[in-house]
Amino acid sequence: MNRFDYVKPATVAEAIAAAGAPGAAYLASGTNLLDLMKGNVVQPARLVDITQIKELTRIERLGNGDVRIGALVRNADLACDASFARDFPAVAEALLSGASAQLRNAATVGGNLLQRTRCAYFYDTASACNKRIPGSGCDARDGENSQHAVLGWSAACIATNPSDFCVPLAALDAVVEIAGASGRREVALEALHLLPGTTPERETVLAPGEMIVAVRLPAAARAFARHARYLKVRERNSYAFAVVSAAAGLVIENGSIKQARLALGGVAAKPWRAHDAEALLAGQTSDARVFEQAADAALRDAKPSGDNAYKIPLARQLIARALQAAAQGTPSRMPALPASPFSSVPGVLHDA
Repeated sequence: MNRFDYVKPATVAEAIAAAGAPGAAYLASGTNLLDLMKGNVVQPARLVDITQIKELTRIERLGNGDVRIGALVRNADLACDASFARDFPAVAEALLSGASAQLRNAATVGGNLLQRTRCAYFYDTASACNKRIPGSGCDARDGENSQHAVLGWSAACIATNPSDFCVPLAALDAVVEIAGASGRREVALEALHLLPGTTPERETVLAPGEMIVAVRLPAAARAFARHARYLKVRERNSYAFAVVSAAAGLVIENGSIKQARLALGGVAAKPWRAHDAEALLAGQTSDARVFEQAADAALRDAKPSGDNAYKIPLARQLIARALQAAAQGTPSRMPALPASPFSSVPGVLHDA
């Protein structure tokens, strides 16, 4: 690691002032940032430790029915909050499918939203990576790229976003609260992350010095609680990032789908909201043929970025399975293997 300054503010205002210095970075649990620093992938000149800012640690039920989650809430604490898991089961399932129990106990909500890609060429400082060094090239294009993007990629970058948590948040119209030197603002989580285009180094809409202070789930998202699932295909059944994942939520009345929500993970540089599939599902009956049509709509623009053509039929099958699982109803208890398509009878071994 290089030498760096370290400050530990007590308020959001103090943190923003401290982060105004060139090369500053916010530090919470550091489960991603410290690894990047150790590998010299990033070299911040100043770390602004925000862990003592108490206002960022709360889960709040607001008067309008929204749920506001502070940026420092731990992933495990949120997933295992009984009220939250009941109202937003797909979000809880996504959280419990990510990383290991030890990491979930440390990692924070805000950090999860801003974690960097796990592309091996981004982590290898001997490789060309436009995300790490703009204009240097993308060695992933002609390298080991079986797990890279099939939607929204560009010639400059084919990396994917690694977050499980962000996928159901995008599906449920979550809002991100941001604070900076110019004040506070809000942005839809779906719009937080950017596609690479010609500037893959710019991964989010955050301006320098801005910080995420909270994520808010709207009261209307509770409507999907009875029919919501998150499914994730990975190379091993635990402690692994998604090859492909899908969050599905349905509102079903009299056998007909009144509303649908669908988002994908592991397929693009951002959680991918499938609006065309949602529109197709509205007003339809919940059967396998309709779910297959929705999957086709969601992946209409998909194309391989390398040796990853398999991801498209895999995603198609996972979407159909996630929609079918949602239609069958949210399990009364968290599945024994959260988010696994191969889980046995739900709830036998694990209760969130």
